[in-house]
Amino acid sequence: MGDDLLHELDRFDPFDIFDAEAARLDRFFAGLDADGWRRPSRAAGWSVRDVLGHLAGEELYNQACLDGTLQDLLSLMESEGIRGYNDFNEWCVRQRRDVPVDEVLREWRTKNGDTRRRMRALGPDALLETMAGPYPVGRQAFHYDSEYATHADDVAAPVAEEEAEGRTRWRAAMGRFALAERESKAQVEQTAEQIWVSAGGVSASLSPPEFVEATVGRLPEGHPLDPRLVSALRCLA
Repeated sequence: MGDDLLHELDRFDPFDIFDAEAARLDRFFAGLDADGWRRPSRAAGWSVRDVLGHLAGEELYNQACLDGTLQDLLSLMESEGIRGYNDFNEWCVRQRRDVPVDEVLREWRTKNGDTRRRMRALGPDALLETMAGPYPVGRQAFHYDSEYATHADDVAAPVAEEEAEGRTRWRAAMGRFALAERESKAQVEQTAEQIWVSAGGVSASLSPPEFVEATVGRLPEGHPLDPRLVSALRCLA
């Protein structure tokens, strides 16, 4: 992986971003009424309430990484017939659909707050046990940052105008890093205003927001980007 990608990402503080995106979601969730919770989200098949259930449920994984108890989590998944990441996500959502939403919100706030505090205390260079093996805490935090920003957009949590450019900048840097980390065949070059991408014999220029949406699989239906590029650029949750 190129040092320039690491340098670009390291300009940002992953723990500050994690706190900011969690706060954005918390403010949004706190203001919802019953209709707001039932509204469909941008995440396929999930309501806004389901997104909260997902965030609360995935703390099982986040805290198992911190506690060094991933084997216990894997045993639980096996006992529940869960096979893979997508099954785990759907199971977490189902487990909370009949729980009062205030309880789910309290669960998420408490556990995620603990996760964020503990990760910050460990520092960016400490190693965390993950499903992919030992992994730097700071890098893991950036993955969580991306997921939280994506889900905030999924539920239409507001982003202040003065935040938008900087938020897109770190997300684009994270997308480029994740593509390199996965050894993607996609080529990516950033110019002053556009991001040039190439894969499978086709190329295109995307705006930074479009590039971010491509990396998280959220380009709008009907977007003209070639399907080969759509597939090659998807690298984040």
